[in-house]
Amino acid sequence: MPLCFKWPLGVLLIIASGPLWAGKKVDLDYHVQLMPQSNQAQVRVTLAEGSAVRSLDFDLGVPDSYSDFKADGQWQLTPDPEHSRGLWHPGPGKASLTYRVQLNHPLKNGSYDTLMTPTWALFRGEQLVPPASLDQQDGTELVSRLEFELPKGWKSVETAWPRIGKNRFRIDDASRVFDRPTGWMLAGTLGTRRTTLGETEVTVSAPKGQGMHRMDVITLLTFVWPQVQAVFPRNPPKLLIVGAASPMWKGSTAERNSIYLSSVLPLVSESGSSPLLREVVQVFAGINAEPGHEWIVDGLSEYYAIELLRRAGGMSDERYQTLQHRLNAVGKGVTHLRAATVNQAMQARAVTVLQALDREIRLQTHNKRSLDDVSRALMRMDKVSTASFIQLSESVLGGSSEVMDSPLLR
Repeated sequence: MPLCFKWPLGVLLIIASGPLWAGKKVDLDYHVQLMPQSNQAQVRVTLAEGSAVRSLDFDLGVPDSYSDFKADGQWQLTPDPEHSRGLWHPGPGKASLTYRVQLNHPLKNGSYDTLMTPTWALFRGEQLVPPASLDQQDGTELVSRLEFELPKGWKSVETAWPRIGKNRFRIDDASRVFDRPTGWMLAGTLGTRRTTLGETEVTVSAPKGQGMHRMDVITLLTFVWPQVQAVFPRNPPKLLIVGAASPMWKGSTAERNSIYLSSVLPLVSESGSSPLLREVVQVFAGINAEPGHEWIVDGLSEYYAIELLRRAGGMSDERYQTLQHRLNAVGKGVTHLRAATVNQAMQARAVTVLQALDREIRLQTHNKRSLDDVSRALMRMDKVSTASFIQLSESVLGGSSEVMDSPLLR
């Protein structure tokens, strides 16, 4: 006769319902008030239910970047000359952490890579909310949103995140446990142009009067976009390109689905390379190198900035040969590529190595494979090293590579 057990009703209800937090969604709201009078932003981080999160351990970086902390629950600040930390244990119920962050970041040459003026602000989302280790209840899903409170007279704000209201955005990053604002952001009295390329909403925005050639940017991207997608089959929902003139840094750099491009830079330089396309490759490829192996990312970005323009018909064979001579001359004295930082000469040498590798693959595979196949494989890796790059290249090649057997890579 089978044995029968009778469980108390309370135990049965707990078993049926599962863990207390299983599948529970909790709102995590970031409210940012921009304050040009002090070059700061006041940030309020609010959890709809504080007990869903055991702790957030923030890396606050150098002292004085963040200040004036006020918290519901427990807040512990640990100062350090290089990396201060802040540990927040939210209180039960609705819980907030409020602080101020300095947005102006001057460089040694007197320019700025992020800046707030009386009429506009250009900054990174990473500045608003520092990186943090999240310890949350099992089964909890935080639903993150970002909202801006703009100064009087400021018209709009742009980010690379999906817009869900006038100045509100949804933050959802599958690559992170803790969803926080990232990428370039711009607010103020702006001039903006938008278009859709493939499945991506492209926005080019700059403060009015800063000399940004918005339609030129969109035209070049429209021209090259099919070639970009052919190599890097990725469709970000948004791509934001921002820029400004002096005193902003006269360079270009890519962050998550966003690009900063100084408005004084040419879209295509006299040499034939393109700062804009170099950063577009960074965004679409999403390749990250291990420390000391940055030549791979820098080399591929410059290689494709040239190659994609050429494939789109924007570079004649004669101009391409002239560019080759320049790359050979600039990189002639380079004896190694593996280093913590990559200078212009090393980047030029890396490009010529990658061009030689592409020719080698095409020759050995009777034009059935190319460096494109290696690049698409690299996109699937978390971190790339010289050894893994050589291994992937030889896998595509179908044997050992003479190009990769070079003192430059040792």
